[in-house]
Amino acid sequence: MGPQSKSNPSRALDGVHGVHVVPHSPFALEEITKPGDFHQSPRERSSIEANQRLLMQRVWQQRPACLRPIRCCLNDDESLGETIANVLTSLPFIALGMQAPRKNLNCKLYANSLIGVGIASGLYHSSRGKLRKYLRWADYTMIATTTVCLSRALRNENPKLLMAASAFFLPIQPLMVSAVHAGMMEVAFAKRAFDDPDLRLVHNVHKMSSLLGCALFIADDAFPRTPFIHAAWHLAAAVGVGTCNKLLE
Repeated sequence: MGPQSKSNPSRALDGVHGVHVVPHSPFALEEITKPGDFHQSPRERSSIEANQRLLMQRVWQQRPACLRPIRCCLNDDESLGETIANVLTSLPFIALGMQAPRKNLNCKLYANSLIGVGIASGLYHSSRGKLRKYLRWADYTMIATTTVCLSRALRNENPKLLMAASAFFLPIQPLMVSAVHAGMMEVAFAKRAFDDPDLRLVHNVHKMSSLLGCALFIADDAFPRTPFIHAAWHLAAAVGVGTCNKLLE
């Protein structure tokens, strides 16, 4: 072998079939820059920040439904007559709150929350403009607060975790909170009616008014242009609430 072969031994394998010579060692060391040595231009930095904001927006848009605010239906009160009917049918909740038992703190909170439901409902149905959607949210939130107070008045041993979760979701998902605590109230009502024969007639009235109220609530959402459905729902709900007050006597 000549001097050239000794200086560049990899050339000795050139042309051999099936052999590929790598010019650099795979174990060669490369200098890695430190984070502090990496300098970004203002344009690159602004682009990265914009991408991060876009990612956060996409994550927020894909959040579960329980973390989304309520979508308020504002199609009620299409006419003056419907507005008057909805405001007048909100007044029974104030009367029921004033007549509700107040034998302890939980019962007082429930009674006052019922009055709040009537006031919030009346203010919403008599409102117009941009304020209307906020009053609709207040109406739903007040209803959810009343269901929480009622379940608290019926059962003093409510789990603390449930009450904390209810307080957290109350402003952002009041309908879910209402459904959970209304279900707890229905179970408690059925148990009391099973043990006390005097409550069975009241419980039957409660069941009928609750079923009618659910049907009217769904119909109000499915047929928003149909007048006076919402007022009828107010009346059915008021009958159901009146029967619940019997549980606190």
